[in-house]
Amino acid sequence: MKHLLKMLDLSEAEITDLLNLADQLKYERKHNIPHPHLAGKTLGMIFQKASTRTRVSFETGMTQLGGYPLFLSANDMQIGRGEPVQDTARVLSRYLDGIMIRTFAQQEVEDLAKYGSIPIINGLTDFCHPCQVLADLMTIREYKGSFTGLKMCYIGDGNNMANSLIVGGLKVGMEVSVACPKDYQPDAKVLEFAKENGGFTMTDQPVLAAENADVIFTDVWASMGQEGEAEKRKIAFAGYQVNDEVMAAAHADCMVQHCLPAHRGEEITAEVFEAHANEIFDEAENRLHAQKAVMVKVMG
Repeated sequence: MKHLLKMLDLSEAEITDLLNLADQLKYERKHNIPHPHLAGKTLGMIFQKASTRTRVSFETGMTQLGGYPLFLSANDMQIGRGEPVQDTARVLSRYLDGIMIRTFAQQEVEDLAKYGSIPIINGLTDFCHPCQVLADLMTIREYKGSFTGLKMCYIGDGNNMANSLIVGGLKVGMEVSVACPKDYQPDAKVLEFAKENGGFTMTDQPVLAAENADVIFTDVWASMGQEGEAEKRKIAFAGYQVNDEVMAAAHADCMVQHCLPAHRGEEITAEVFEAHANEIFDEAENRLHAQKAVMVKVMG
């Protein structure tokens, strides 16, 4: 495994390997067992989209692994002023041991990997969010023991989270159902993958999608960069809320996951969020452990 660019690139065996390592690193961290796997190495972290969880978890994780995290704001780099990504990739490859980038276009991540000579980690693009979904899968396995026989449901915008959850869920053997408005469906490439791999259903009825679910996911209706569409999206997504009616259709021990930040009263009610807060914040913590596993695999 040389890079982490998107969930579509990973095999089931690679996902399992990453989750096993994440579990081990989490255990070691909880028991104060040092694991300086990346001692002396430097990770450049390029942020063209701001973040709380991504920055703090990568920066903390790299430090715990014995390496040095270097925050690189696009506003402070030539890439933010029009320098071609292929030039940035070749220059940074001579300074750094790895790059994590959080940006808009998936192609930018792919080009960094194509033109650079060091590992590239996708911290988020408009197309996918693989680091988040690895943390999600880690959390599901912690709570449920395995993925065998589980049904994952996603309700809301067919965005980067939906794209990555569909792929990740199907690759580890879960049944996946998605409820999206017709004009806000997941990416065509992801739907083609889902069609070929089976165990997937899509509907515009959230309660139907949630039937017999073991874990329900949702996300904000307007993601970063879509603020101008917020009012339009509130109308389109009315009814696509994780609430008591949706939860009643799922199994009694159904988990709820949210990548955060959450807008209580929009995509999820405050009551459902608080009832499942432990699961949601375990999920947030697991960003740290899953991403450390990724860094060890690609940079170690």
